[in-house]
Amino acid sequence: MSVLPLVFTSGWASGINAYAVILLFGIFGATGVSDEVPESLQRTDVLIVAGVLFLCEAVADKIPYVDSIWDSVHTVIRPVAGAVVAALLAGESGSLPEIAAGAIGGSTALMSHLVKSGTRMAINTSPEPFSNVAMSVAEDLGVAGIITFAVFNPVAAAIIAATLLVLGIVVVVFLASRIRRFLRRRAQRREEKRLAATVAGHPPG
Repeated sequence: MSVLPLVFTSGWASGINAYAVILLFGIFGATGVSDEVPESLQRTDVLIVAGVLFLCEAVADKIPYVDSIWDSVHTVIRPVAGAVVAALLAGESGSLPEIAAGAIGGSTALMSHLVKSGTRMAINTSPEPFSNVAMSVAEDLGVAGIITFAVFNPVAAAIIAATLLVLGIVVVVFLASRIRRFLRRRAQRREEKRLAATVAGHPPG
């Protein structure tokens, strides 16, 4: 069960930025920093794709409303990535069944993703864009820091990740009214676009 803390931490981080997790693990493995990284994550093509997608996320994640659209698209991608990375880590160590590791990594990634997307919805009710940039930078640095820490001290990193997950859930509960406001605004904009398209398609005679 020694790989369990690393599996949990990688799942939490994948829910925040899955591409950063894959990229960091791959680099750590390729450079010999860690022997726990599966060879499949160290492949050059995997590192290139993860790097490109990480750059795309780094941009999209800092733009108001675009970040929420990006989060919506990644509601499936991040948990799947968390499950795959966790299963690969378990398969490499042989100390935890891959199916169990995938379930832990995927479910943890889903929870942290929901916390992230909910927080971003609340932030997007504010008219200024600077909070999006600050939150995105904090998330990127947090993922990089905790994955790096997990390579050297997985148990302590898992405790930090669990604490951040619980705190994130509490924050989302407190921000529930803002999240509902964001969802109402988005639904209103969609309705306005639908009406505009209807009017454009059926001009008055």
